[in-house]
Amino acid sequence: MAHPKHKISKSRRDKRRTHDKAVVPTIATCPTTGEAHLFHRAHWYEGKLYYKGKVVMEKA
Repeated sequence: MAHPKHKISKSRRDKRRTHDKAVVPTIATCPTTGEAHLFHRAHWYEGKLYYKGKVVMEKA
């Protein structure tokens, strides 16, 4: 197993990690129902599955 030859300072370690952070997902609003949902995802509303403002499937 590899072992470091020198100690990595906190500032050097943290510089490397600047891009590793959580991002907040973008929320879209359905034009038909007004329901908030994730982009490019279908969502259920009152027993119907909507995608891009159109009914895709109804719950049996």
